[in-house]
Amino acid sequence: MNVESFNLDHTTVSAPYVRVADTKRLPAGDVLTKYDIRFCQPNVDHLEMPVVHSLEHTFAEHSRNHSDDVVDFSPMGCQTGFYLLLAGEHPYEKVLDLVEVTLRDILDATEVPAANETQCGWAASHTLAGAQDAARTMLAQREGWATVTAA
Repeated sequence: MNVESFNLDHTTVSAPYVRVADTKRLPAGDVLTKYDIRFCQPNVDHLEMPVVHSLEHTFAEHSRNHSDDVVDFSPMGCQTGFYLLLAGEHPYEKVLDLVEVTLRDILDATEVPAANETQCGWAASHTLAGAQDAARTMLAQREGWATVTAA
């Protein structure tokens, strides 16, 4: 299959985890690295859409306070996680640190950034409390993020 995640055996992974999903070297020599940040076990659990939406907004905004290399933070359609796209190549532990500090920012947030009709296409679909619960759950399992498949 052409899409990297379609070649991932979703029955063998053990969420939550953070993995390098793809690295692209562009014609001019630039490098883009895509990370699979999986919050929920595929085909077992998922994040509700207001939670996905609020995590997307808060992570996208706050991660850029910690790295100028953040290109994009996008939800997976299956509602089990997100893709983090970074410019360049980074030590894996530094990416885990970026994810951790950003999730901690979400715990400290008092509002979802840009959750209004002027800046968002579905402003009514947000829950800061839900995003914070998901961040808290993910952070509680920080030690296991490097383990992608069950032993």
